[in-house]
Amino acid sequence: EIGVAVQRTADGLFITARLPLALGPAVEEALLKAVPLYFVYQAEVHEPRWYWADKRIASTTRTLRLAYQPLTRRWRLSVATGPTTANAVYALHQNFDALPDALSAIGRVARWRVADGARLDDDARYTVDFRFRLDLSLLPRPLQIGVANQPDWNIDLQRRLRTTAQPETAEPGPAAAPEADDAAAPAR
Repeated sequence: EIGVAVQRTADGLFITARLPLALGPAVEEALLKAVPLYFVYQAEVHEPRWYWADKRIASTTRTLRLAYQPLTRRWRLSVATGPTTANAVYALHQNFDALPDALSAIGRVARWRVADGARLDDDARYTVDFRFRLDLSLLPRPLQIGVANQPDWNIDLQRRLRTTAQPETAEPGPAAAPEADDAAAPAR
């Protein structure tokens, strides 16, 4: 079951998503031939305006590169934040023994910050345009020619999410005791 939710706190807007991901036989065959696939999460935050087009507050992208390593027979998942290009800088790498485990990791996002709290007004409601897709433009050129019309390669999910007017507040925890500052105490 597909689940996408947006949470608004004083720190910003966060998306949590759980997407069941299953690949068709043609896509799995390409992966087994060591062709990397690029999955892209995109989110745009808009403030509705009655007098003009909605104002874009923030836009962010997360790219996940899935590749099969034939020598080790393992799946490597790499995560990059920023523009979607073949030369993106990947900051996090994770290896998996089985394809279903790698697909499960691709389909989960927890507390992904899509807008900073400083850019949000307390009394405004926002909409978030969320999109998850397989980026076919980053495939090798020979594969790009015939895959556009094949249903196995069409992985695209779009949702429009709405936020509340007031940010959620965290449950107040136990009050922390102030720490003693030895440097400020007068010497006797």
